[in-house]
Amino acid sequence: MSIKIAIIGAGGKMGLRTAKNMRKLDEYEILHVQKSGPGLRRLKNQGLEVVSLESAMPKADVAILAIPDVAIGRVSEEIVPMLPSGAMVLCLDPAAAHAQRLAIREDLSYFITHPCHPPLFNDEVTEDARKDHFGGVHAKQHIVCALFRGPEGDYQKGEKIARAMFAPVMNAYRMTVEQMAILEPALVETIGVTMLIAVRQALEKSIQMGVPEDAAREFLFGHLRIAIAQVFGFVDYPMSDGAQLAAKQAFGKIFRPDWLENVMNMERIAESVAEITRRE
Repeated sequence: MSIKIAIIGAGGKMGLRTAKNMRKLDEYEILHVQKSGPGLRRLKNQGLEVVSLESAMPKADVAILAIPDVAIGRVSEEIVPMLPSGAMVLCLDPAAAHAQRLAIREDLSYFITHPCHPPLFNDEVTEDARKDHFGGVHAKQHIVCALFRGPEGDYQKGEKIARAMFAPVMNAYRMTVEQMAILEPALVETIGVTMLIAVRQALEKSIQMGVPEDAAREFLFGHLRIAIAQVFGFVDYPMSDGAQLAAKQAFGKIFRPDWLENVMNMERIAESVAEITRRE
C-alpha cells in the first residue's frame, strides 16, 4: 500500500523538485496541491493532476509544506485540522517551527529537513552533476533532519522521505530544530551570505578601479577556492605569511570586536527567525 504524500505548493521551485524525485518511487503516491498562479500552470503543462486542499488533506499520510516561510503559519492553520490522526507535517526549513508559527495537533508528527546542497569540494565527474549547484537532481548532497514533535519511530519515516526528496543523498545529520536555526539563518544567511555580498561588492569595486573584469573574477574565485581549503583544513599547508598578515590587519578594520557575539546568540537568532516568518 503506497504512502500518500500531499505536496502543498507543488508547482513552486521546491515543490516541483520534490514531486519529481518522489514520483520515481512506487511506494509513494503524490498528491499535487497548488491553488493558483504560475505554479498551477506549470503542473498542468506537465500533464499532472492537481487536487484541492480539501480533497488531499483527509487522505494524506504526509503533508509537505513546499511554500515560503511567511505563508507556513497561515497554511498550517488551514491544513492541520483536516489531516487524519497519525499523519506527518513535513517542513523544508526550521524557521516556522522555531518561531512557533506552525499549527500544532498532539496526534500529528512534525518533521523538519533541509538540504546542505552539493559540497564545495566533491567527487562529481559528469558535467550534469558538476553544474547541479543546488543538488537534488544529479549531484550528491548531505541533508539535515529534525523530529520536531511526534513518536521517536517517526524519525526514520521522515528521514526516508527526506532522502527521497533530496536524492541523491549521502549523509542525513540528525539535530534539533534549534540547532538547524543556528545553521540557517544565522551561520549561512546572516553571516555567510552577507560576507559573500561584501566580497561581490569588493570585486565590482576592483573592476571600477580598472582591473579587467574576466581577470578579476578568475583571480578572485581561484584564490577563494584555495583559501577555503586552507582555512577549513582541506589541505595541510598554510597560507603565505603575506596573506595571513593582510587578513590579520584587515579584520579589525572590517569587523566590530563583538560582531560574532551579536549575531551568533539565541536571542538574535530568534529575532531573525521571527522576522523571516512574520505573517503576510
